[in-house]
Amino acid sequence: MECMWCQDINAYNDQNIVYWELPDGTRSIEILNTPCVICKNCGMEYQEESIINEIEDQLVLINTNQIENSISFEELMAIQRLLKKNYFR
Repeated sequence: MECMWCQDINAYNDQNIVYWELPDGTRSIEILNTPCVICKNCGMEYQEESIINEIEDQLVLINTNQIENSISFEELMAIQRLLKKNYFR
């Protein structure tokens, strides 16, 4: 896999912890085991755009009051949506 920052071809998929502000701005949450790309060459750990969009869409489409301060990526994505999709995207 190629790093989008330094173009090194030895980047790889892994998981990390991210912190995300809820869409209403009331608080942020910790999301564990979030898919990421890690590059040992430049030291970057980042989420690909598709993962960012998945998280942001899910947070818009669920009742965020039911989320604790820390949740795994898998648990977050499993929460039932109030709407089928994000119609604003």
